Amino acid sequence: MSTRVFGILVIAFLAVAGCSSQNSSREGSGRAITEEVSTDAPASFVNRVWAVAESQQVAPGELRVFLSEGTLVMGSPHGTPSLGSWRYRDGRLTIIEEGIPYDVEILELSQDAFRIRIHSPGEPVDIRFEPAGNPAMTQNPADRPEGR
Repeated sequence: MSTRVFGILVIAFLAVAGCSSQNSSREGSGRAITEEVSTDAPASFVNRVWAVAESQQVAPGELRVFLSEGTLVMGSPHGTPSLGSWRYRDGRLTIIEEGIPYDVEILELSQDAFRIRIHSPGEPVDIRFEPAGNPAMTQNPADRPEGR
């Protein structure tokens, strides 16, 4: 994973986390989030950076972060980071990308592995994630020509 993508993901995570804490202090604003993201969601995949380890359809090294307030941050070393959303209700995980909801089966969930099957048009998309490593920050991404 490039330092640029990692830096962008960190900035996106901090921005979203900052916005969610400001919004939660407003009366009534946390109510919709609580309804969307149930507290019975398996906590072990939430608020962790996961890297694609194996998939036929998704490139290895792509990143996913399922933020606790329902935002899904997606990053790739070869593209622009994007945002989606997710919810876990009644034992079912749903991922929403570009406004389209997809049912997701959790096939495996542990501290070291997160394996899902996304049901989309066509064949299901299987993805095995591992916790993302913490690469050393050797250069500020803003100082690099492609980081500007």
